[in-house]
Amino acid sequence: MTTAALSGKTALVIGGSRGIGAAIVAKLAADGAAVAFTWVTPSQHIAQRLAEFQQAGQNVQALQADSADPVALSDAVKRAATALGGLDILVYNAGMLKTGPIDDFSLADFDRMYAVNVRGPFVAVNAALAHLRRGGRIITTGSIAGEKAGAPGSTVYGLTKAAVARMVRGLAWDLAERGITVNDVQPGPVVSDMTPGTGDIGEWLRQANPQKRLGNPEEVANLVSWLAGPESSYVNGAGFKVDGGFTA
Repeated sequence: MTTAALSGKTALVIGGSRGIGAAIVAKLAADGAAVAFTWVTPSQHIAQRLAEFQQAGQNVQALQADSADPVALSDAVKRAATALGGLDILVYNAGMLKTGPIDDFSLADFDRMYAVNVRGPFVAVNAALAHLRRGGRIITTGSIAGEKAGAPGSTVYGLTKAAVARMVRGLAWDLAERGITVNDVQPGPVVSDMTPGTGDIGEWLRQANPQKRLGNPEEVANLVSWLAGPESSYVNGAGFKVDGGFTA
């Protein structure tokens, strides 16, 4: 059963096929929004998820687009807006994580991570503004790595997330006259494809956290859905850590 929180709203989630993105899509749909999301790699899982949404009476659509390709990404935004009849909510969740020492970090990896993590949200916002209604919401999935290094090898990833956090603060000023709010959700260690929940790394992350656990994608999605809703109307240009106190 859907709630009324986002009833009548339309949302596009860039990078919504797995992990945090999949949880965001599910939460927005459960809260009443009509949702489109992008995916990159073909998977039977996509068709299964769409069937589950349909069975639940939820309007969810999937569009293939590589967030590193500005033409494909811009086109996906336009297709989503057409299919949904405009946009109220844009969530940029696509991300790439590659770690390693600077002297062993390839330019190709740097360029692709920059393309997905920094240029991607710029392209998505640029394309979405022609369709985003007054009072709309833009939400990015950043990272605590934009502020805290935490471990060797995270320099490039961290700089991309710091760039997004700064972009969000600038957009908050640029779009305020349109009634659009822009905020950055910054997860810490959350079990996903990027963060293993098992093994030595998972155990180290647990022990470094006051709560002695990793987060789950649904805990991030809950905040995203709130930021997408009417109760967050005076929240703008902010960064929200969802890390269990990891950076405290």
